[in-house]
Amino acid sequence: MVAPENLCVICKGGKHLCGHNPCPLLAKFNVKPKLEIGKEFFGPSTSVFVGHSNYPNVFVGPIGALGNENLIDNPAKWFGMEYSKIVEMRSLTIRSKAIQNVKSKNKFVEENQLLAMSKKPTDVDLKFKKKPSYRVSFSDITQPMGPSASIEKMKIVENPKVPQKVEKIVNDELKAVEQVNLLYKNFDIYYITNVFTSGTLGKYENQKLVPTRWGITAVDDILARDMMKRIREYPEINSYIVYESNYLDNHFIILLMPGKWEYENFEAWAPGSSWAKDAKETFILEEYEPFEGRKKYADKEGGGYYASRFAVCEALDKMKRQARVIVFREISEGYVVPLGVWQVRENVRNAMKSVPKNFQTISETISYINSKLQIPISEYKRQSLILQQKSLFDFTERFKNTT
Repeated sequence: MVAPENLCVICKGGKHLCGHNPCPLLAKFNVKPKLEIGKEFFGPSTSVFVGHSNYPNVFVGPIGALGNENLIDNPAKWFGMEYSKIVEMRSLTIRSKAIQNVKSKNKFVEENQLLAMSKKPTDVDLKFKKKPSYRVSFSDITQPMGPSASIEKMKIVENPKVPQKVEKIVNDELKAVEQVNLLYKNFDIYYITNVFTSGTLGKYENQKLVPTRWGITAVDDILARDMMKRIREYPEINSYIVYESNYLDNHFIILLMPGKWEYENFEAWAPGSSWAKDAKETFILEEYEPFEGRKKYADKEGGGYYASRFAVCEALDKMKRQARVIVFREISEGYVVPLGVWQVRENVRNAMKSVPKNFQTISETISYINSKLQIPISEYKRQSLILQQKSLFDFTERFKNTT
């Protein structure tokens, strides 16, 4: 049974566990964009956004950039930017929208698909039914979004720059999962997610729009599952390795341990942080999957779990090694509004690129990690399925200490 003050940590505004839609916590935040926007927009579209409310009849439309079009919709380049700068930058996006059935294959949907496949921002001419609503919206999965407006008329005014490799993969009669993995060989995950959500992938008769918040997690999951197939065949690491990253009041420690692949992810939300406003003490969430993988959705942590696991798998695949993995994520009260799971993905990526600490015994590893965590590691160990295991390395260490 979850205490009422911790319900928001489980929900994160996406499950509406309190019975309110939209989320009353997110509704409190109303950052006003700096620019006044009229009933028309002419400029670059950087991506396409697909809503999830009223599925299967959802809002879809291009995101217009009122700021730096090469940065405003590219989370891979945001790491290190200040919290306020990210919110300000994202307030300079405009979300245009029109209701479409997810299976629609009309001209409007096709044009949005071309915009999504373009590797560079494409100029569009948009006319709105009325002036965009004057606010910035926040989500646990997607990055902050600027004002939104319903489309009356849309026109693409330059040819979208669709890479030939993308055209070839999209035109092949393959399943969407296969196409996502092929695209990952040449394109970054943010571009792939945009293409995936636009309904471009898969066999033609099965193509459909995918809500952006669902598509982000789906692509993280698809790519990680493919990498895990290889990871399970790689040699095991032979020491204890610790990586670390600290950004946007999110502190990550990633522990790699000798053994067959398995994965565990912790989220510790401090009182006052975005989803723990009324919490009386830090609330810890845990999700786990064994060597064979998991079948159920990681409901407690949602998209953050899959973003973190993707980044870990990406690093292990490059290392060509497998390991038992534990990710500790501590979110402090400075994380006042959610910025989306991109920061989880990029935080873990940054950690896995950092110079790690190497240890030969589990005891010295645990001691080091404990010195870095805000919460005593004993609190995590109570929930941890991996830390409570006994491995061959544990017995070897004990034998060394008694001889």
